Amino acid sequence: YPIREPLPLGHSVYERVFTMANTRTSTKRARQADDRQVRNKTVRSTTHSALTAAVQALKSKDLEKAKVAYKSAVRALSKAASKGSIPRGRAARKVSRLTLLAKKLLPAIVPTQK
Repeated sequence: YPIREPLPLGHSVYERVFTMANTRTSTKRARQADDRQVRNKTVRSTTHSALTAAVQALKSKDLEKAKVAYKSAVRALSKAASKGSIPRGRAARKVSRLTLLAKKLLPAIVPTQK
């Protein structure tokens, strides 16, 4: 079974990958799947953190902080959806719910459409 080298600093705890692959192509696919899993986990984690920070900022009613956090959360969700880390529908739903909360608590931070 192939054993991978430790990942660079800042990556997940997946330091070794033991595969049950029988061919070279299936070994490569297993390696790619592991790489994607680590990448997607990082993206989902940062997206979740941005979303949580935005909700907390909105509930604190600090206008400037909430504005920055709202933009950051929407950007993170859109980017995660475009990269395929989360489904587009899920990102749209979370953006929609965050926007509704923002309109309810601090209507000044939500950009208006013309």
